[in-house]
Amino acid sequence: MLIKPIVGITADSAESGPHRAHVVVDKYIGAVVEGADALAFVVPALGPRQSSAELVEALDGLVFTGSLSNVEPHHYGGAPSSPGTLHDRARDATTLPLMRAAIDAGVPVLAICRGFQEMNVVFGGTLHQRVHEVEGRNDHREDQSASLDVQYGPAHPVQLAEGGMLRALMNGRGEAWVNSLHMQGVAELAPSLVVEALAPDGLVEAARVRDARAFALGVQWHPEWRHDADPLSSAIFRAFGMACRARSRERSTSHAGI
Repeated sequence: MLIKPIVGITADSAESGPHRAHVVVDKYIGAVVEGADALAFVVPALGPRQSSAELVEALDGLVFTGSLSNVEPHHYGGAPSSPGTLHDRARDATTLPLMRAAIDAGVPVLAICRGFQEMNVVFGGTLHQRVHEVEGRNDHREDQSASLDVQYGPAHPVQLAEGGMLRALMNGRGEAWVNSLHMQGVAELAPSLVVEALAPDGLVEAARVRDARAFALGVQWHPEWRHDADPLSSAIFRAFGMACRARSRERSTSHAGI
């Protein structure tokens, strides 16, 4: 019997009434289950209470999700956040070490929005905390008064890097349209990352980890939203799922002692 790969999806730490909860938005789960054809498991934001090494050993893939919270700026040497900025220390304490451990171990990783920013920070990059206030950059935020269909609708094109993973997934096409729902973004790209897509204003919208042992891609937009209706989103989750199945086969062979 073929067993589907096990994919962990990183959770936010949040209050649920008087209780602490670990929250994953359904759209990420649906994209993993249907788009990547995998079994979805929530990775709680427990920080050092749960070993990154043990998680990596148990999983065939990881999705680092978007979030309303932002990476605390001390992780990349940034200035203190503006008053009212939402942070999630428990998530930082979980995802930052887990990202590095997973990629080092050859676990396929798909990092989305905040997840992409985490990837850049983990490998030594920096972030703009308010992209819309940076000279020469556009306003990449969504209109929160609009319907979800409008918020997640195509917002701008991205140029796909020649010779890159995303261009290959698009059969050589050099441009795709993406949604845009973020205030933060890449300032200095980490040396270990390779640009996969650029916004019209030059902001890095996607990157892969150079010399990673397995699929390791970060995107600033949200391909999980109605992934089956968009060619690039569908291709990303299919490719991620294929990498997770390869990892699952490797783990099965290893455990069988073959």
